[in-house]
Amino acid sequence: MDTEVLRVVWSCFFLFILLIFSAFFALISGNLDLKISDVISVILYNIFGIGSIDPTTQIVIWNLRFPRILIAILVGISLASAGVIYQSIFRNPLVEPFILGASAGASFGASLAILLPAIFISLQISAFAFGLLAVFLAYILAFQKGVTNSVALVLSGVIVGSIFSSLVGIMKYLSEDSQLREITFWMMGGLYQASWYDIAVNASFGLPCFIIAFILAWKLNLLSLGDEEARSLGINPQIYKIIFIIIATLISSLSVSSVGIIAWIGLMMPHAARMLVGADNRAILPVAGLMGAIYLLICDTLARTLSSGEIPVGIIVSLLGAPFLLWILKARSAKLFG
Repeated sequence: MDTEVLRVVWSCFFLFILLIFSAFFALISGNLDLKISDVISVILYNIFGIGSIDPTTQIVIWNLRFPRILIAILVGISLASAGVIYQSIFRNPLVEPFILGASAGASFGASLAILLPAIFISLQISAFAFGLLAVFLAYILAFQKGVTNSVALVLSGVIVGSIFSSLVGIMKYLSEDSQLREITFWMMGGLYQASWYDIAVNASFGLPCFIIAFILAWKLNLLSLGDEEARSLGINPQIYKIIFIIIATLISSLSVSSVGIIAWIGLMMPHAARMLVGADNRAILPVAGLMGAIYLLICDTLARTLSSGEIPVGIIVSLLGAPFLLWILKARSAKLFG
């Protein structure tokens, strides 16, 4: 087997083992003193109907911690994968869903659904629709003379994101106290409301999108070379850019609609994966996805165990993500700014 392939396989295997370990650690961490044997008993009882368990242990592990651990894994994979896709098709190492306005657009859609539930029946669909709208507005604004300038793209993303953030502010101003509290907590990011329904929705859309992106990853490699090079190698860059934008926006908007705004993962994990396995997106996608899942799982465990009250996980992710961006700017300033 090729050395590079072997390195990717071993990296994925190691990260998968680390993910399993992190999940078990998250399951036994918290106010209630639990052991790994309790976790195994709950799994055997609920999946295979073997043995019996204490009702409190059942509620804490199966109804509360299991859903938020699974949603952390799904959201971490989705945000990291979206970051890989955005950075490759826009050829910009600083692009991620939050910067392109998808998160702000999805926030506005979710706020509308909270404020006007009779009109916007589904929070997830509303978040996705406005997240998609925000990204395409940013893309259209940056599209000039047949090409998409990277700097213009980031600037247009900031502008579109700012507009939608302002609209979210208007929604908050018009909302009642209970709605304002719901919007505010949702925007700070948190996995405390994770349910089996959220897991089903994210898994139903997120995993197929990830598989499609992985199958088409070799085209993502061609897109990362530039439009002219991609055309010369036989693919239509605009068509595949639209396909990848829809995939990345769908999975990031679904994540935002389920757990609120959690930035930085889509920026950090692609870079961390490139440092580990190189520049091939066929390797970066699975490695970045596993890294994103582990990172969000660890941040969520810290969020609910560091203090007596739960800290919004978006705060912890941002606290760790900001220094990472500073490091990237310093380490790669010559390549970014010439």
